[in-house]
Amino acid sequence: MTDFLTQTLGYPRIGKDRELKRALEAYWKGTGDADQLLTTFRQVAEEGWRAQLAAGIDRVGVGSATLYDQMLDWSIRFGLIPERFSALKGLDRYFAMARGEPGIPALEMTKWFDTNYHYLVPEIDAGVTPEADYGDFLDLVERAQRILGARAVPIIVGPVTLLFLARRSTDFELTLQALLPLYLSLLNRLSDMGVEEVQFHEPALVLSEAGELRPYFESAYMALSGSGLAINLVSYFDDLGESYPWVSALPVSILSLDFTRGDTLSLIGTHGWPEDKVLGAGIVDGRSVWRINPVQMTELVEALREVVGGRDRLRIGASSSLQFVPYTAGRERELPEPLRGVLAFAEEKLEELRAIATGDLQGRGEIWTDFYAFAPADASVQARVSRLEAGDFTRSLPYGDRRPLQVPLPLFPTTTIGSFPQTAQVRRLRAQYRRGELTRETYEAGIDALTAYAVGVQDGLGLDMLVHGEFERTDMVEYFAEKLTGFAFTRHGWVQSFGSRYVRPPIIYGDVARPSAMTVREFAVAQALTEKPVKGMLTGPVTILNWSYPRTDIPKQEIAFQIALALRDEIADLEEAGARAIQVDEPALREGLPLKRERWDAYMTWATDAFRLTTALASPATQVHTHMCYSEFGDILEAIERLDADVISIENARSDDATLRQLGAYGYPREVGPGVYDIHSPVVPTADFIEAKLRSFLHHVTADRLWVNPDCGLKTRAWKEVIPSLRNMMEAVERLRRELIREAG
Repeated sequence: MTDFLTQTLGYPRIGKDRELKRALEAYWKGTGDADQLLTTFRQVAEEGWRAQLAAGIDRVGVGSATLYDQMLDWSIRFGLIPERFSALKGLDRYFAMARGEPGIPALEMTKWFDTNYHYLVPEIDAGVTPEADYGDFLDLVERAQRILGARAVPIIVGPVTLLFLARRSTDFELTLQALLPLYLSLLNRLSDMGVEEVQFHEPALVLSEAGELRPYFESAYMALSGSGLAINLVSYFDDLGESYPWVSALPVSILSLDFTRGDTLSLIGTHGWPEDKVLGAGIVDGRSVWRINPVQMTELVEALREVVGGRDRLRIGASSSLQFVPYTAGRERELPEPLRGVLAFAEEKLEELRAIATGDLQGRGEIWTDFYAFAPADASVQARVSRLEAGDFTRSLPYGDRRPLQVPLPLFPTTTIGSFPQTAQVRRLRAQYRRGELTRETYEAGIDALTAYAVGVQDGLGLDMLVHGEFERTDMVEYFAEKLTGFAFTRHGWVQSFGSRYVRPPIIYGDVARPSAMTVREFAVAQALTEKPVKGMLTGPVTILNWSYPRTDIPKQEIAFQIALALRDEIADLEEAGARAIQVDEPALREGLPLKRERWDAYMTWATDAFRLTTALASPATQVHTHMCYSEFGDILEAIERLDADVISIENARSDDATLRQLGAYGYPREVGPGVYDIHSPVVPTADFIEAKLRSFLHHVTADRLWVNPDCGLKTRAWKEVIPSLRNMMEAVERLRRELIREAG
């Protein structure tokens, strides 16, 4: 018998060997059918349940498995289908909502709180009547019950979070009251299946806005408590803050809280723990790959046992779903042993939960001694950071003075965001080189041929500012991390970013430095092929940090500044090689924003300082670009201006011009490139569509400050989609240019 029950809140759902990715992409290409796709989906979910059962987890969260995105799933289960998708059915509708169809734009996609996971934003229009269609969910739960029995606990996205995150043209309260009968109907069906407990995930509870949502939470859970099922109300990614007193009084049986972020322990110590509830303590970090500190964990468990008043009122769990970490560190045979010893992915975290619950933590601290010997501090890197002064963060001339010195371009200058199609040929070339089957010279010759093709396409289509295509890069973060010190890399450490898009976040284990140039060779090859300017392409320091697994015992600001100094040196080398424009992408700037508004200023200060430190030494004649995507940027406009970039390109196609409108209303004074079409959809936009987009942009930004570009990089698209899309983009631009010339006389 264990001292405490254990629970999970979700598990990786992509397959240890990315089985779901291959099944999805085969289905989309027509080389696999629906039965094959659904069979793979079920197998992946079942393997996850069996792993948790084998680890002895007492309450296994089930139902977060998804073909694409769980928020999309719940939109469909409750009949929240925008009118433009109403003629489609089944998987055709599902994937149209995710990816779009000709003439049917997909749902907006944005970041899931402060993670790098992207969810599809529900749309709730006034004409939509919620309807129950949760047969797929009941089937999933029933399958889980066959494997897990009573350990299976269904995971349901809570009604208030669902509505809060949605784009609504409806009244919040009225829509909530329309949804609650459907939720109750679902609970009744689950009860009929023998389910005794359900998890309602309400991460909106940790936001600063939670207090404004209090009446909705109270009315919703008063209604749901009548189902007779034990409700486990789950929040994560931060503490409850000022909302703790009223949240802890909601009529639920279990309240699961995150103890790895924020200061939940102090809240309970100050306000007490309600006698009628069990605490689900999220003490194993579901978003970190580092093993627990046994001494700290023992102290925390003892403090929690005391504050809740006994073993039976305390559960031990992960802080969030384990979908944010890879499956297992056990497969990573190429990592140094001292580093492997301190890593805990999903399977290792299950084992840690069991060990904490049984008190079996003896000897677990010894692994850290070897690790710290393996990862000593770099005194020269730390000294460089310590010597930074205010002037190191500021460009030599303000924007208005440096703009006339930069590369002259026509009205509505055209460019792309950086990457071009990562075809099977590209992946094969990199794989052969990695396996030692190609010499470096042969590999580089292959990359250069691909670069020449991409430059030729751009030149032939008439784009104004070109890119080299990034064929040498597997991932925009992994590529740079491989060329910097202090990073380690997994072979099998995939996590889902969205849909079938998976990434392998690097692990930051030591101080970061740049031994040599990282991008200069590829830039020089591309620039030699054209007389047009080619952008140097870098990933920014905050994005490299946020899309990696950093050390948790080193301040993030310090790591960001170390990365920034390495990139600063790279910019100097690119300029020496002839770069007149350099793009420093920061799509994760908004993603890292704390969920509590009172913590925003501190984060945004060092995050924007890291970008400024990267670019400050650039010549005034060097045009600095940045790119941001798939986050809500309207609330950090002052920080975006503080970056002091000359040009910002933004994801725009799925957000209904929201960020562009906000930049216009704010009076953003620099150049802007709103995305003119959705690169995550296979749909090729027409010239008329793009022209209409550009005309709408001119309501928010003047013609002399408007750049024209796709939403994001083009690596996930095929050339047969890219070339006609860019050709239509250029045709739309030429129409506007000719029109303005005629109007000028």
